[in-house]
Amino acid sequence: MLLVILAIDLWVYADAKQRADQGAPVVVRIGAFVLETPKTWFVSCLVLWIIFFPLYMVSRAG
Repeated sequence: MLLVILAIDLWVYADAKQRADQGAPVVVRIGAFVLETPKTWFVSCLVLWIIFFPLYMVSRAG
C-alpha cells in the first residue's frame, strides 16, 4: 500500500512539474497557505495523502 501511495506522489510531482513548465501551475490557496510548486505538492501528498491527493486532483481539473 505504501508503494502505491509513493508511486502516486511521484506522479503528482511529475504532473505538477510538467504543468508548471508549461506555464499553468496547479495552485491552491487556503488562507495564507499556498500550494503551487511541484515540491510542495509532493511533500504535502507524502505527509497527508488522504487530504492533498484529492485536493490536487480537483485543483488540476479546474
